[in-house]
Amino acid sequence: MYTSYENTGNNNNAPKFTQGQHQHPSAPNPPTNIAHGQPYPSQYNYSTGRGGGSNGSTAWSTGLCHCCDDPANCLVTTFCPCITFGQIAELVNRGEPGCAVSGTIYAILMAFGGVACLYSCFFRSRLRGQYGLDESPSADCLVHFCCEPCALCQEYRELKNRGLDMGIGWQANMERQSRVETVAPTAGFMTR
Repeated sequence: MYTSYENTGNNNNAPKFTQGQHQHPSAPNPPTNIAHGQPYPSQYNYSTGRGGGSNGSTAWSTGLCHCCDDPANCLVTTFCPCITFGQIAELVNRGEPGCAVSGTIYAILMAFGGVACLYSCFFRSRLRGQYGLDESPSADCLVHFCCEPCALCQEYRELKNRGLDMGIGWQANMERQSRVETVAPTAGFMTR
């Protein structure tokens, strides 16, 4: 992590503070703030895929309120959170039950009592356990109770940033990861 100060030369003589990380040229770029084009301050190291959280845990790759980093998912989650939840649950549960079943259970709980946040917070806990993520900014159930759409968007982005394709499900992701590209053998010289 590096920190640099730059004197802006204006009348207030306040130094300009910038913060970032040294990265390997092939490392993925960290998510940027759409409004300002600056990297989000985070303990997540994008070149190694590891965070610097307390107790040996890893920081989330994006913040809770960075919903607009993925505008399409933000809209889907706002108007139909059962879709986003179903995608998350399928990947966290490793395919069983599928996206449709998990999303339907979420929709029923949301329609008949508004307790879907209690159901979804357990998946946040499971996701954190699988990837060793910090319980931040607060306890899982409190995050889901206070800001369910933001929590779902953050979990969606976390899985996506870890290389999973949210639209194809667990089985297709596993096939994609295990698939080894084969190269066709080169043919010998042709003779007449």
